[in-house]
Amino acid sequence: MKPSQTNISGRSDACLAAVVLLAGSVIAAYYLRALWTFDEKGFSILSGGLPYWDFSNLWAGARMALDGHVAYLFDVDAYRMTLRTLFSPDLPNQEWSYPPSILLLGAPLAALPIFPAYLVWTFGTVFCLWLAIRPLRLGRIAGLAVVLSPAVVMNAIFGQNGALTTALLIGGLVAAPGRPVLAGMMFGLLTIKPHLGILVPFCLLASGNWRAILAASATTFAIAAITALFFGFAVWPQFFAETRTLMTGIMEAPYPQPYHSNAITVFFTARAAGFGLAAAYGLQTVMSVAAIAAVTWLWLPGRETEHRERVVLTAVLAILATPYGYTYDTISVAVVVAFLFMATARPPRAILGIFWVYAFFAHILNNAGFSFGVLVPLSLAAWMLASIWARGRIRQLPREPSIAHRKPHTAS
Repeated sequence: MKPSQTNISGRSDACLAAVVLLAGSVIAAYYLRALWTFDEKGFSILSGGLPYWDFSNLWAGARMALDGHVAYLFDVDAYRMTLRTLFSPDLPNQEWSYPPSILLLGAPLAALPIFPAYLVWTFGTVFCLWLAIRPLRLGRIAGLAVVLSPAVVMNAIFGQNGALTTALLIGGLVAAPGRPVLAGMMFGLLTIKPHLGILVPFCLLASGNWRAILAASATTFAIAAITALFFGFAVWPQFFAETRTLMTGIMEAPYPQPYHSNAITVFFTARAAGFGLAAAYGLQTVMSVAAIAAVTWLWLPGRETEHRERVVLTAVLAILATPYGYTYDTISVAVVVAFLFMATARPPRAILGIFWVYAFFAHILNNAGFSFGVLVPLSLAAWMLASIWARGRIRQLPREPSIAHRKPHTAS
């Protein structure tokens, strides 16, 4: 791998990129059309519910909080009843699943009607993603391949926050060496989905970036305090007592559940393979520890690795480190694919194309019993780590002295 090379190597690469982008655009158009086509109840024929899907939780939850009913978020029955009052009496069951701090983002959006709020959220978070990947210098084509990737489209279809969390993770990692305070602030904001930031403390500790650690800690504390001041100090105890318990129950529910169709972690793969909870947690722990060891090694001072390569590798390892992740959380896979396609002298183009488009087909394969989506980030991470290790080994090999510096042979 030659990280400094950032141009498509030939016409065949450009043609393949164009074909993959076109195919992705056609599939995206199909899904988006189905999302905004409604049945006789007014529900999306794709989701079976609101076309805003998960965003309706953020919008409605913030609306309840602004109306003085924040306690509804931690009472499943009251929450569902209020959702049906706001949207439709036939609305399928939904749950509040976020830390209370995300209400600081949801409250301004809840001041708008839900459709324009959804548009602001979707395009605004994708814009944040675009800003975050600009320092990676991927080039226009690769940057376009990221912001229009199947993972981003699935994120928009679900109304999820994957574009925002990926932007915060990658943006913070990029900024960490030169702008540690800014990086720490981004990591503090990432606590709206804390399980995606498992590796961040180990990166900062390995690199000795104490300013970023302090900034992240201060930002996290400030966000928690501001949330409590606006919405009541009871929100945090209620979150840990009710929401965290509810989401743990959802994660540990017998396999399969409808939402497992988009799952993409070691934990869910183990459950799909028939492992019990203890074994699935055990396998996930092994993978999480391996990811922690990898980023610790990667971020130690003196490692001869280009910073942007370290950033994108850490971002894809973050998917492997968490037990709770879905296709809309895999935008970092698209970033890694784009980086490898542009930065590798002879990339395995077909494989990278399959990995880029995989988010569109994960649910089909999962429902068919082929729950091996975790192999996508695992393969990318293994390839990059092996390449970095091999380059380091080559640099450490002793070099033969040149002919000009060899001692002349003299006969005794």
